[in-house]
Amino acid sequence: MRSHRRIRWAAIPLGVAAAVVLAGCTTQELNGYLPGFIDGEAATTNQAERVSGLWTNSWIVLLIVGCITWGLMLWATVAYRRSRGQSGLPVQMRYNMPIEIFYTVIPLILVLGFFSFTARDQAAIETHWDDPDVSIAAIGKQWAWDFQYNGDKEDNSDAVWTMGVQALPAANGDVVQEELPTLYLPVDKTVTLDLRSRDVIHSFWIIDFLYKKDMYIGRDNQWSFTPTREGTFAGKCAELCGEYHSMMLFNVKVVSQAEYDEYLEGLRKQGNTGDIDKAYERLQNLPGTGTQAGSESEGK
Repeated sequence: MRSHRRIRWAAIPLGVAAAVVLAGCTTQELNGYLPGFIDGEAATTNQAERVSGLWTNSWIVLLIVGCITWGLMLWATVAYRRSRGQSGLPVQMRYNMPIEIFYTVIPLILVLGFFSFTARDQAAIETHWDDPDVSIAAIGKQWAWDFQYNGDKEDNSDAVWTMGVQALPAANGDVVQEELPTLYLPVDKTVTLDLRSRDVIHSFWIIDFLYKKDMYIGRDNQWSFTPTREGTFAGKCAELCGEYHSMMLFNVKVVSQAEYDEYLEGLRKQGNTGDIDKAYERLQNLPGTGTQAGSESEGK
């Protein structure tokens, strides 16, 4: 009984100390030093904290397992070290059932736990809105991005778009940020991105949003989320796609609804309306169809 009481009384100050330490952590520290978090401000998207939670908790579990394993190794090294004057091999054991069961069951529980939490979070992140506030097509090409803001009409004649070029370096070698393709998003609105490729496989990655998705040849992909903090965020292609892959950059501006509407109206006044031009697509044969993308677009 006394030993249990001692353990209990020892756990109380340890718990208080842990709470104090965690309370003093910054938002970045609590989220595993991942990008996209600022003290006193909302996360970048409705899913950012879910991703950081999976990342941080996984590292906590792994560090605990590592400390236990390293501790057992150190204990065995000290407890079973060869004493002075001993020679020959130590006593050999053919098997130890409790230890073998322990080292089989615990890793199995860890693997199943990691799988279940990952599957749960991935299912939530991959859930798409039935009727999003904003529908945008993000189109990757060697080595830039096109963005089409889809409209409400069935023929999409009220859509507007921009075509980007690859990053351009200034005289000092820095990228000219003003020349980068820029994706505009309204804050606190549900967004669905249709991810397409004009040529090879690309990967759409907004760094501070903590998520990326591949853009396959001849197959559209989707990503649904809600941007929850205004600001400018960097994006890039995360799939090696050719010689100038490193220059396939873009920016994301999360703005108010009024600023978003104003931006779309500016594109409309420039005449960038209707479905985006498919003349620059370089897909030769759509997988599994035997048809050419060029002739298909011409038929339309």
